[in-house]
Amino acid sequence: MTDEHNHRLKIGVMGSASGPQIEDPHACEMATKLGNEIGKRDHIFINGACPGLPNDALLGAIASGGFTVGISPAFSLHEHVKEYHSPHENDFIVYTGQGFMERDIINIRSSDGVIIIGGGVGTLNELTIAYEEGRPIGVLTNTGGISNEVPNIIKLCERKVAPNMVFDDDPSKLLDKLELAIKAYPLPIHEDGRVIDKTSCRRGDWWCQDQKAAG
Repeated sequence: MTDEHNHRLKIGVMGSASGPQIEDPHACEMATKLGNEIGKRDHIFINGACPGLPNDALLGAIASGGFTVGISPAFSLHEHVKEYHSPHENDFIVYTGQGFMERDIINIRSSDGVIIIGGGVGTLNELTIAYEEGRPIGVLTNTGGISNEVPNIIKLCERKVAPNMVFDDDPSKLLDKLELAIKAYPLPIHEDGRVIDKTSCRRGDWWCQDQKAAG
């Protein structure tokens, strides 16, 4: 019996839900193109069921026939719409009832790889969670916010830009790179990235080495 299964890739899209980036025509166009490309490739599209650039990407995925999942911070559809003022065009929405911060963790752990578009403080939180857990990360550069500052942010934290982090300003090329990173760097097997053993470090990969160095 094997634990392998040919599941469709799940791509999480995270980025600016508010602020100046969501008014930037270029950022909106790139987000839509990204979602469209995810749908064309028959990947499962995941976002935080929020407005802004992740929603632009959602609409792009819907337009190309992609299956979409939203991870909502709300308890119910009523709370999602009336209190969080969020759209609900996803094919399927998970109502976590856990608010933004805890929702981010579920969003990330539900994705084989995540893509950052634009981004402010909330997106920065998602980036650091994904990095700490060894999740493959794609950054759609030149979309405002933190999109061009990720390498500097990582270096300021005295950490290394990981080989499963990829960058490009073209949505299609970025997805090509992220698909390769997902295949090349299997996810850690522990819930807590700081827990290291011989099994999870069987390949002596970059992530385990970086975590050991970080203590």
